[in-house]
Amino acid sequence: MEQLPCTLEALVVRTDFSATGAWDALRKILFSPNDEGFLANVALVDDRAYEDLTLDGVLALIPAGYRHPLLVMADSVAVASPELPLLVVDLRRERERCVRVVAAELWSIENNLSGANMDFEDFADAVDDDGIYRGI
Repeated sequence: MEQLPCTLEALVVRTDFSATGAWDALRKILFSPNDEGFLANVALVDDRAYEDLTLDGVLALIPAGYRHPLLVMADSVAVASPELPLLVVDLRRERERCVRVVAAELWSIENNLSGANMDFEDFADAVDDDGIYRGI
């Protein structure tokens, strides 16, 4: 299987292709600024070659030159919920530590981690009782 692309943006890898409507909604959310004008700096990977990959499978395909502190997966859990809780993976301090974040709040994690304003654990420690980060 081919490695993931090496981009300056955080990758959002689509691994579930069962819900086209959810994917379309996700794309719209990710490329629309929030009320304060913030936007996640992401590149979408929408290729059936990555369908049904697990976390380990996706991590194995990260190219050596990928420098972003996180990677995002749009998996079956994400597309099954109206909030689209994406799986965000830490690639720096605690490689492979994950947190779910509603799509509308991905900008917060991406912006703050890429700018080194906050640490991954700041977001992991701020999840709701169901394990999903919905903002502060």
